[in-house]
Amino acid sequence: MRRWLVGLLALGMLGGLIAMVAIATLLGGVGSGDFTFGAPCGTVLASTDPRETPRVAVQVSDLDPEQRAIVEQIIAIGKQRRLPPRAWQIAIQAGMTESRLHNLHYGDRDSLGIFQMRPSQGWGSVAQVTDPSYEINKFYDVLLTVPGWETRRPGDSAQDVERSAFPARYHQWEPLAVNVIGAVGGDVTEFTRVSCTAPLPPGASSEVAERAMRFALGEVGKPYVWGATGPNAYDCSGLMLRAYESAGVTLPRVARQQYWAGAQLPARQAQPGDLLFWGYDTSNPDSIHHVAMYLGNGRIVEAANQTVPLRQRAVSFDEHELMPLAVRPGVPVAKA
Repeated sequence: MRRWLVGLLALGMLGGLIAMVAIATLLGGVGSGDFTFGAPCGTVLASTDPRETPRVAVQVSDLDPEQRAIVEQIIAIGKQRRLPPRAWQIAIQAGMTESRLHNLHYGDRDSLGIFQMRPSQGWGSVAQVTDPSYEINKFYDVLLTVPGWETRRPGDSAQDVERSAFPARYHQWEPLAVNVIGAVGGDVTEFTRVSCTAPLPPGASSEVAERAMRFALGEVGKPYVWGATGPNAYDCSGLMLRAYESAGVTLPRVARQQYWAGAQLPARQAQPGDLLFWGYDTSNPDSIHHVAMYLGNGRIVEAANQTVPLRQRAVSFDEHELMPLAVRPGVPVAKA
């Protein structure tokens, strides 16, 4: 009996070890270090890792005049230096974490300013580290020395500049930074590299979008059926799948996967043919439940739900549950 019990215990431990290895294999990409946050070219504004829920929710409208002025200066200096939007996002997240985007004249030990820079650590004089123009340029100077800052999670790059004792705290401001850039950043395409914005021959990308839109508009009036991909009925992602397939672009099957299937840009800067997404939590791409195609002039084509056929309708960029980023299919996004 004793020998039998020992054997059974050993078998149970072996089974448990195998199960742990299997689980580890399945979840191997769960750490944020394994999550792909965009293209090396820096065009993508990284939004929150879909495996996490942000601890705080601050809207652009919640920013006070000083915060908004500092954000605008971060973006303006980034543009002057021809830095991509990813750099602006990192600076905004760092500033929000360190000072709530206020130019503070106090801090821990001799920390001062927007980024709580310390004169004793070589960041500059007291006058310099409380001068917003100097502070922002100094932050960018140091950021540009960080290896791989364009492809890492923005909060991780912010930590590489700041060297905080609490490195994870920068991540919580990802949704705010994306929304702020979308609201006040203006046209970002001028500040992205050609390899990101023009991967196709001249005119080809607009032709792809036009063909996709023609297909989608040709299906208007057909019924919505969940899980359908045509030709007689569609669900939301099924319509996008077939529309871009007709233009020679292959998309993943479901909306949450389609969110990562192209270059991302602020939704307010969407162009005809770009995809717009809706999620139950706009800071969490894993909550996406709907996708539609932007037609321009404030209109979309969509397969909405079982109560209405495929249709065109007006859209507002302030619409409830609209995700802050749009996606441009057909623009390849290199993995980090």
